[in-house]
Amino acid sequence: MSKVIKSLADRLFPIELDDTTTEILDIKPEQRRLNTETYDFTISTIRDYLENGGMLIPEFQRGFVWNRAQASRLIESLIIQCPIPVIYLSQGSDEVLSVIDGNQRLTSIKLYLENEFPLQGLTAYPELEGNKFNDLDPRFQKHILNRTLRCIVILKSTHPQIKFDVFERLNTGSVKLNPQELRHGIYYGSLMKFVEKLAHDRTWIELTSMHKDKRMRSEELILRFISLHENYMQYKKPFVTYLNQFCDTHRNTSDSQLSNWKGAFEQSIDAITRIYGDLAFKVYDDDIKSKKVFNAALFDAQMVAFSRINNKARQILVSKRDEVIEATTKLLNDEKFRDSVIAHTSDEGFVKYRISRFIDMIKSLISG
Repeated sequence: MSKVIKSLADRLFPIELDDTTTEILDIKPEQRRLNTETYDFTISTIRDYLENGGMLIPEFQRGFVWNRAQASRLIESLIIQCPIPVIYLSQGSDEVLSVIDGNQRLTSIKLYLENEFPLQGLTAYPELEGNKFNDLDPRFQKHILNRTLRCIVILKSTHPQIKFDVFERLNTGSVKLNPQELRHGIYYGSLMKFVEKLAHDRTWIELTSMHKDKRMRSEELILRFISLHENYMQYKKPFVTYLNQFCDTHRNTSDSQLSNWKGAFEQSIDAITRIYGDLAFKVYDDDIKSKKVFNAALFDAQMVAFSRINNKARQILVSKRDEVIEATTKLLNDEKFRDSVIAHTSDEGFVKYRISRFIDMIKSLISG
C-alpha cells in the first residue's frame, strides 16, 4: 500500500478512540477490573431490602413501562419456577444496592406484593386470573416469597467509570438509556433528586423551552452547571466522565450544600432572564433578531459567570441590560470565543477559556 493512499485513508477515515475509551485507558490496568459478588436473594429478602432502604429501584424518567399482562406473566414464572434473568445491582459507598438492570422485573414484583394489581393473561395457571397477592392461597404466597433471584452486585470498589461502562453494556432495551438516564440510576441519591426538582422550575423551563423534555436533557444541563459552578478549573474531558465523577463524589451531599447550589441556580436564571430574554444561551450575530438555537457551551459560560458574582452585582448588570447584550454580541463575534462555543465545546482549555472570558466581560461591566 502506498503512503499516498494510506495518507488519504487516514484523512478520510481517521482511526480515533472515543472520549470514554480514552478515559478508561487513563485508569491504571489493575483498577479496570470489575469487582462483583453473586447472591441468590429470595423474593422475601428483596422485599425487605426494598422496604428498609437497603435496595433502591431508581426512578428512571421512563418509569415503569410494563403492562399488567407482562407483570402477571413474571409472577406466573415465579410460580412455575421458570428461570428469571439475572438482576444487576450497584453497591454505593453507603452500602445501598441500586438496581441497574432489572428495574421492570423488580418493580413488577414489588407492586404485586403490595396488591397493586390482579393477575391477568396467564397461560400456565389461568385459574389464578384476577387474584391479587393477598387473594392467593397462603401456600402460593409462601412459594412466591421463597423463590430466589440470581443477583450480581457490582461492588463499590469498582472504579466509577468502569461501572458506568458496564451499565452501558447492559443497556439493551428497545429504547437505549442516554448518559443522564444511566447516571440517574447509578448515582441516585439526594443530588439526583435535587437536580430533578430544579428541572421543574417554571422560569428555567420557559427560558430553555424544555416543556417536552422526556429524556433528562434538562437534568443533565443543570448538573453541568452545578459541577462547573463548583470548580470549573478542575474540569477534564470528556464531559460524561467528568459528570459521573461529580455525581459519585456528591451523590448524597448535605442539605446546606444543596441550598447553596439552589440559590446560585435560581438567582443566575433570574438575572439572565431579565437581561437576555429569549437570547439567553443562544449564539447570535449582529442581527440579534435572527432565531438561534440553544447552545450548551454558551450556557456553561453564562450560568457559571452569573453564579460567581453576588446579587448586588447581578442587579447592576440588569440595570445595564443594553450594555451587557452589546458586550455579549461583541464577544460572540470574537473568533476564538465563538470557536470555544461551537467547535471545541468539550476541550479542557476551551471550556475554561470561555467561562473565564465571560466572567471577565461581566466584571468589567460591573466595575465600569
